[in-house]
Amino acid sequence: MAARAALCAVGLALAGYALHVERAHERDPTYRASCDLGPSVSCTRVFASRWGRGLGLLEAVVGRDSAINVPNSVIGIAFYSLQALLGAVPGRASSAALLVTSVTSVLASLYLALVLAFGLHDLCLVCLSTYVVNAALLFLNWRRWRRCGQTAVRKRE
Repeated sequence: MAARAALCAVGLALAGYALHVERAHERDPTYRASCDLGPSVSCTRVFASRWGRGLGLLEAVVGRDSAINVPNSVIGIAFYSLQALLGAVPGRASSAALLVTSVTSVLASLYLALVLAFGLHDLCLVCLSTYVVNAALLFLNWRRWRRCGQTAVRKRE
């Protein structure tokens, strides 16, 4: 439980910082974030790209300025909040929800990592950090789900 809380806190901090960077760049296009270390190591460039909102998938469907096409950081804030809240709820259903949302976040992380490497040719330290947090949450959630399954089997025996 403490590990999940710590990971969710780190995830929320990273997502909050990403949202701050995106908003600051919208107000001032010359804004340089502390995670911008060079031309190919720039989180600002990544967050300002089309892949920084709606995973780069929604813009083509609903348009860039649609209320549905939210920044990825907002999705992250919702995800880490959900992980923290569901992590405090015992039971198999909450364990399954944690696992499903974690698998989804890791798949999205893999997709965005490929976009970083092959589409944007960029290295985003904030992004990479969130990928690590998502993978760690997946591991914790998988372990919790397995423990719930083993407990259910023992109760039936």
